[in-house]
Amino acid sequence: MDLLADDISRSAARVFLQVENRLLRETLVRLFRNRSDLQVVGQSGQPEISIPEIADSKCDLLLVASFQGKGLPAASLLEGLEQLSVKTILIGMDAEEEQFLAAVRAGVVGYLLKAASSADVVAAVRAVFRGEAVCPPQYCSTLFRLVAQFAKDSRVLLSTPRPDLTLRQQQLVALVAKGMTNKEIAACLNLSEFTVRNHIHRILKQVDAGTRSEAVENIRSYGYEIGA
Repeated sequence: MDLLADDISRSAARVFLQVENRLLRETLVRLFRNRSDLQVVGQSGQPEISIPEIADSKCDLLLVASFQGKGLPAASLLEGLEQLSVKTILIGMDAEEEQFLAAVRAGVVGYLLKAASSADVVAAVRAVFRGEAVCPPQYCSTLFRLVAQFAKDSRVLLSTPRPDLTLRQQQLVALVAKGMTNKEIAACLNLSEFTVRNHIHRILKQVDAGTRSEAVENIRSYGYEIGA
């Protein structure tokens, strides 16, 4: 019986929960414990966790529901998770395209919006454990469009002069790339939202982009280092 239990344990998805809301965290623990192929091996209610803490749990996946408008996990954490081969799933996210794309670029492979059900969460954990990626259906077209636009821009940029972005513009684009809203960017750079909107409008015109995410990709293509 011990050998059978050990085989089941090794085949189950080992999940670490980083969920600030205690009620949600306890609900997820009960939800996963009712399924033999899912195993909670660690949990935290803190807004930040360390790589050693995750490594000690020997988890396969990190399930995070702690941002609530605060942006993505720290880049250093996501880089450390990649080295540990731990896959990250974000739940309870807002429907913001820029933040979704920033999460994808950072290595997140599961992204669920606030409207997701408990069944959606379970299905996402199972899918990511199998090696798949999960995102809201409406963002599939976003990814296809991004890839197509990147291929198009790569051809055009070969014969297009590099835009001369100011240091302030580069700082602003780096924050846009992280999925931050105009209000968050304004607070971070000590600017008004009106000024931020004007900056973004000028940047879109400079790099001939129709959206913020497209502008970020275009600027990266020119060789600017603007972070995650």
